[in-house]
Amino acid sequence: MITAVVTGAAGFVGSHLTQACLDRGWRVRAVDVLTPYYNQTLKRRNSEGFIDHPACTYLECELIDALPSLLDGADYVFHLAAQAGVRASWGTEFDIYTHLNVTTVQRLFEAAKDAQLTKLVFASSSSVYGDAERLPTPEDSILRPGPPYGATKAMGEHLAYLYWRSYGVPVVSVRYFTVYGPRQRPDMAFSRAIKAALRGTEFTLFGDGRQTRDFTFVEDTVNGTIAAAEHGLPGRAYNLGGGARVSMREMLDTLEGIAGPLHVRTREPQRGDARDTAADISRAATDLGFAPRHGLEDGLRAQVAWQRATELVGVE
Repeated sequence: MITAVVTGAAGFVGSHLTQACLDRGWRVRAVDVLTPYYNQTLKRRNSEGFIDHPACTYLECELIDALPSLLDGADYVFHLAAQAGVRASWGTEFDIYTHLNVTTVQRLFEAAKDAQLTKLVFASSSSVYGDAERLPTPEDSILRPGPPYGATKAMGEHLAYLYWRSYGVPVVSVRYFTVYGPRQRPDMAFSRAIKAALRGTEFTLFGDGRQTRDFTFVEDTVNGTIAAAEHGLPGRAYNLGGGARVSMREMLDTLEGIAGPLHVRTREPQRGDARDTAADISRAATDLGFAPRHGLEDGLRAQVAWQRATELVGVE
């Protein structure tokens, strides 16, 4: 039986990934420190589906404190634990980002040197590209991250490559492009817009709405992440995108057709936000067999249904 380690298991993507591994009949060691970036009650609810699963061992602790024994006998490691948030990464909070997104990553790779892993998948971000020169953006593009958050993810990728080249750690990086769906973090645009539509309150849109994103449904992201463990080539990075570039205005129009009218207030773009993102997923298609299956409207309907249900229990 395959044993998988999932870090950041109580987070948005991590909780879906943990459940997907269990659904495959794998044993899972799930770890999360429940950082206070957003309401910990939401994270605890994310973990309800697997925390008592007989094939899951759940640890609530700092990842560094669980190493190196966490990796003993593991086949796959999925490292999703990180300090999230583009806008919050400026200023004095940067120390949090360097500790969780750089130092902790380096300690994990150090422990992986002596573990007999089949694959270690490092979750990176489209933020490493910044305002990319090419759209769709291939993986060999120069990394010019816009926000400090993106810089820490780029550093994590560089560490991954160094530990593969120097020690043979079988690391694969996956670059997530604007993931959405049930359990999305409450600070993200889709989550905020849906809440505004359901409550009849105002939604703040940063920018003019013509900026575009490669929105990726969480199930597609999870499938690509698992495929990277099973088929990815060590030392490589893979874009995991939704396969289409959509403007924020188009997204909001689609959302209004599902959840009702939105009262939108525009503000200046946030420092570090890329104007456009689009993933060239041809490498992931070739190596991983990756093919996103969910369109924006269907994915939005799933997230609206989930948020409508969670609104009833009053958790922000």
